[in-house]
Amino acid sequence: MRERPSPNQDDRDPGARIDTIVLHYTGMKTAAEAIDLLCSPEARVSSHYVVEEDGSVWQLVDEAKRAWHAGISFWRGQENLNHVSIGIEIVNPGHDWGYRDFPALQMAAVADLCLRIMARHPIAQRNIVAHSDIAPDRKQDPGERFDWRGLAQEGIGLWPDCVPDLGTGQPVRDAASLRDVRRALSEIGYRVEAEGALDPALSTVLRAFQRHWRPEAITGQADSGTLARLAGVRSLIRD
Repeated sequence: MRERPSPNQDDRDPGARIDTIVLHYTGMKTAAEAIDLLCSPEARVSSHYVVEEDGSVWQLVDEAKRAWHAGISFWRGQENLNHVSIGIEIVNPGHDWGYRDFPALQMAAVADLCLRIMARHPIAQRNIVAHSDIAPDRKQDPGERFDWRGLAQEGIGLWPDCVPDLGTGQPVRDAASLRDVRRALSEIGYRVEAEGALDPALSTVLRAFQRHWRPEAITGQADSGTLARLAGVRSLIRD
């Protein structure tokens, strides 16, 4: 663990309890550029940790402090996740600069870091989330190439192992089925309206769900594969 303190931090709200881990990708060409940005006072962004592609880990902000990584966000009724979360930036150029797979050494370091954080704080598996989960209208990281299934096998986050990819098929559009889709997304943690058709807002949330739990097809549609994964994740949360 190397340290490079970022000035972009402040106190958490009084009584705030750390109960969430938010995973990001850096979305920049190099690790050095990303770390420089996260430590720049002008940028006003930061994270608690940065994990490089070779598995090296940097700490920029002490866990007791609030890092500025989540922005406008929502998960399971909590707004402004910065107050209750640990932010981990994972070095990857992202969708704008040549998105690629996350190396095994990097994923192992992420898993080890998450397990250490979870040993220090009461973080439920359902609260290990992507930046795109908590801000689906703004973010798409760490994205569909991130190995969420592998992390879940290490005891970090949720993955419905019993649910294979069932393809796309004809997406549902009737009101009753979409109402259940909205209810499932809400139970998992997303902010969605209770009623309505398959509008752009719902498609945006479905894409966020798919990037995390159904990376085979980022369609924004409530197709058969997505419905099956929704049911699988929902059952894990209810258990």
